[in-house]
Amino acid sequence: MSLIIGHRGARGLAPENTLASLQIALDYGVHEIEIDVRVTKDGVCVLSHDPYLHDASGGKMRAIRITNYTFAQLRQHRPDLLTLEDAITAVQRKVPLVIEIKPRVPSAHVIAILSNFLKKGWQPGDFLVASFSQHTLQLVHRALPQLELVVNERISGLRATWRAKRLGATRIALNHHNIWWGFVSTMNRRGYRLTTFSLNDPKKSARWVRRGLYGTITDFPDRFKHHKK
Repeated sequence: MSLIIGHRGARGLAPENTLASLQIALDYGVHEIEIDVRVTKDGVCVLSHDPYLHDASGGKMRAIRITNYTFAQLRQHRPDLLTLEDAITAVQRKVPLVIEIKPRVPSAHVIAILSNFLKKGWQPGDFLVASFSQHTLQLVHRALPQLELVVNERISGLRATWRAKRLGATRIALNHHNIWWGFVSTMNRRGYRLTTFSLNDPKKSARWVRRGLYGTITDFPDRFKHHKK
């Protein structure tokens, strides 16, 4: 079975990294949900892909950088800004969360939150931690070796496998513009579980699944046949 992974929830169907986006992804029966985490000035982990806020319509509020403001201040500009704790509680173990820690984001805050949820009964399989930063993944692996890591790369499959070997990881996520069917087949034969982002074409996904693609990270889970609606 190949996985369908909701990108930032279901960012093509609702504002990304919001409660609404998470719920829509669940409604369409995704197998996992990918979210992005940044940390505020006062150490609160919030869901955001970019280092600055977006408004409710998706417009970029570049002047409001997340690291420069407290969570309370940010909520004044974006009342639906979601914390990592709120996201984990909302998903409630229905599917695993792929938590991407953005580069230069202090991972200790995320580690503390995940450790707390594990103590409260959440299982290691409820979380995967992804990053484009090798240093971040190393820190997470040292602190929480029971969690699966995802090596994120935009371009180089060679660099991705180099990084994965050093982490003891087999899960890799690459931009769909930089893979092809022969590469997918090779990665599958070598024992890597390759996912691709952000792919919104079910036909292309199906062709690569036949070659061994492990998962498709998509903005539009409603386009894929597995959905519940």
